[in-house]
Amino acid sequence: MSSVLQGFTKSLAMTFVSEIGDKTFFAAAILAMRYPRRLVLAGCLSALIVMTILSATLGWAAPNLISRKWTHHITTLLFFGFGLWSLWDGFKEGGGGSEELAEVEAELDADLKANGKSPKDSSKIEDENKKQKRAFLTQFFSPIFLKAFSINFFGEWGDKSQLATIGLAADENPFGVVLGGVVAQFLCTTAAVIGGKSLASQISERIVALSGGILFIIFGIQSYLTSVEA
Repeated sequence: MSSVLQGFTKSLAMTFVSEIGDKTFFAAAILAMRYPRRLVLAGCLSALIVMTILSATLGWAAPNLISRKWTHHITTLLFFGFGLWSLWDGFKEGGGGSEELAEVEAELDADLKANGKSPKDSSKIEDENKKQKRAFLTQFFSPIFLKAFSINFFGEWGDKSQLATIGLAADENPFGVVLGGVVAQFLCTTAAVIGGKSLASQISERIVALSGGILFIIFGIQSYLTSVEA
């Protein structure tokens, strides 16, 4: 039970500080301003939950491919590496999230134009969606849901939060890691969807990055001390 709780606590804290102010957070906030919030929230959460489970599964399988001793050392190095990376990003960043928000919004607009749709075409998309009666869950698999899902899924792929989740699941109870990650993703994504751009623009990327860096360093030290005691 303590192992599950430890995995849950670490995953919750790590995922929360990694996702607040992340590109996928800003993307969820922008999409929620343009499209129905329930579809955006469903798409974003589905992608992040799938990614969390996939990452934890990879981490759980890692000790079966290489020795647990080496996976523990690799995880320790990942924590220190991500901690230094986040601290470096924090010292380079400005005070607010306006620049990152504008960058993500520009990317979304470019994507919409490439697909021949205006950012304001949500009503048209909904009309087209209502005409498609092929699936019994059409409302959940609308173009808006799929867009939110794909943006978040591919946005998280290869991100440091995904790699950190893999490392954490290799070292901690994977069930606890999944549960903590899902809870954190739910809190962050819900806040982004409800708060929208007004909340996203108020987030200090510097504080988030520095907080994340310190947390990763603490996890790294704890992981190192555990290996020394063993």
